[in-house]
Amino acid sequence: MKNQDAVRLDIENTIATVLLNRPEVLNAFNRDVFLGLQRAAQAIKENPEVRGVILTGAGDKAFSAGLDLKMAASGSGLVDIFPRYRHGYDLLYGLKAIFTAYDDLAVPVIAAINGYCLGAAMELILCCDMRLACDSAVFALPEIQLGVIPDLGSTQRLPRIGGPGIAKELILTGRSIVAAEALRVRLVEHVYPRDQLMVEASKLAREIAKIDPLLIQSAKRAATLALSTPLDVGLRMETDICLGSGSGVTIGDAARQFATKEAHPPA
Repeated sequence: MKNQDAVRLDIENTIATVLLNRPEVLNAFNRDVFLGLQRAAQAIKENPEVRGVILTGAGDKAFSAGLDLKMAASGSGLVDIFPRYRHGYDLLYGLKAIFTAYDDLAVPVIAAINGYCLGAAMELILCCDMRLACDSAVFALPEIQLGVIPDLGSTQRLPRIGGPGIAKELILTGRSIVAAEALRVRLVEHVYPRDQLMVEASKLAREIAKIDPLLIQSAKRAATLALSTPLDVGLRMETDICLGSGSGVTIGDAARQFATKEAHPPA
């Protein structure tokens, strides 16, 4: 993707960075952002060299302020994303599918939230495997105050991440929370000073990238199933995934291999 695109995709040393690139409007989501996110996810999916993804925003104020309200008010922008879809369910579900594409990637996706993260942007980060925030980040789902409900997945994903209580509080009030509160309610995993955010996100991505990608893919798939599967079913599926991961290695096999390496260290 070209540097002037609304969404930039850069791949370096097996790590893909997806950059929301409209800093002049706080990276607000318009037609080009949605389509750029869709293209970036597909490009990552088709590139087996990629072992990790960092999703962040351009500039020093916002990850994204959410949906571009001027576009939404005109009514034309969202329709233009999928011009052949039926209005209503098909169109809205098509937009959800763009976000879900990041949830479905075989590689881990790390959100590096570098400022305001509102509305649709907050719904996007819920599709990421891990969320890191700068200490000045602000989060909100303000849709209820605009006369609609959040409709890009947060009513389903947020209760699974932070629990139903905090999810309903944020959804039903539209109020904002700062990074420290987001950490307390488990919306994010870590909070860092702004100038350290991308350093830490890159460090985490590189740490994971060192591991066999087939193992990462299998482990991510198993952990993701836990969000929507009863425990007994999940345990059986975990076993199936482990045995079918391609390595053919159980924890007992791995332990024996490790013990052998310890007993016979390389010269």
